[in-house]
Amino acid sequence: MLAPLNSVNAITFFGSQVVQAICGFGHFADFVAITAHRIVMRPAKSFRWRLLAPQLFAVGVLSIPVVAITGAFIGMILALEGFNQFAALGQEDRLGGIINMSVVKQIGPVLAAVMVAGRVGCALAAELGTMRVTEQLDAMRAMGTDPMQQLVVPRVLACTIMTPILTMYSNMLGSLGAWLITVKVFGVSGSDYWYWTAQFVSWREPFGGLFKSVFFGAAIGLVSCYKGFNCRPGAAGVGQAATASFVASFMAIVVLNLVLAQFLNTFIRWLYPILPSVLG
Repeated sequence: MLAPLNSVNAITFFGSQVVQAICGFGHFADFVAITAHRIVMRPAKSFRWRLLAPQLFAVGVLSIPVVAITGAFIGMILALEGFNQFAALGQEDRLGGIINMSVVKQIGPVLAAVMVAGRVGCALAAELGTMRVTEQLDAMRAMGTDPMQQLVVPRVLACTIMTPILTMYSNMLGSLGAWLITVKVFGVSGSDYWYWTAQFVSWREPFGGLFKSVFFGAAIGLVSCYKGFNCRPGAAGVGQAATASFVASFMAIVVLNLVLAQFLNTFIRWLYPILPSVLG
């Protein structure tokens, strides 16, 4: 009798988890729809400088050091790891072009988004979660203030606006870090480094990376605010919301990167049918 009961319990547990996941996705979709409605239908309130400026500073300016340092070291690591392989083929002068194309297409946008998710997303979830636990959100509703308009919209807009700017910093420092190792350490000609960078990197690669970073930033803001608004009571609930926001944001970044890479590939092939593109 135990085996059938265990099977039934396992099926029941699995079914309940699936239902919870579907319900959670539905609640998140409703949260996204409400936020989008506030931004589109109330632009004057959504872009009030008094509310938006502190979030732009917190999300963007305070994140520049960590994004810049991380981007620079990633560029240096790629140059260190790739030089021997290129030198074995006699193509070390082209290393800069390959690294910079990889940085502006994939590594820079994803790296900047992950740093924003870790530094900013967790803080947003913890901040809003604390407000929920201490009933500040209920107090705002009781006073006739819309928490979505006052708290969520400025944070989502700040993440959406500043993530592409941080991506540019990440790209720039990654390229300079690779130049430092390739040219100053390994002695490759600086003119060759920039010449092959110009050959490999056209406007399509930076555009694709910045285009994706807009969606990465929006996903980070929405996921972090949603987790904060729906955290469980107590200090443990706030901590779990912060952790869950980073995990969910990272997964969203990875999935969006795949989907948008395919979309950009298809778009560029349609725009330039003669020249195949590797934009991703």
